Amino acid sequence: MSTVTKKELIGRIAERTQAKRILVKNIIQSFLNEITDELSKGNRLEFRDFGVFETRQRAARMAQNPKTLERVDVPPKRTVKFKMGRLMRENLASVVTEQADSNS
Repeated sequence: MSTVTKKELIGRIAERTQAKRILVKNIIQSFLNEITDELSKGNRLEFRDFGVFETRQRAARMAQNPKTLERVDVPPKRTVKFKMGRLMRENLASVVTEQADSNS
């Protein structure tokens, strides 16, 4: 499994669309900024067939420092949950099926 960076995605999209890299970079960054802004406001983002982003509140809890075994209070915090949509689920399932078939 490899990591794909934002820079690589920008390059791929610019090549496919024949758009200038700086334009693609600005569009992608604006898109990511909008997602971040909406989630910080507590809004839910739904992209049909791709998935849904929403924030969740994690409760405060007690944890333990593994080195010192000292009990530590962990405050509540907001996290982001992603639930994949239909097309993504189908695409991932087909990749798993293809890999299983090639290993047989």
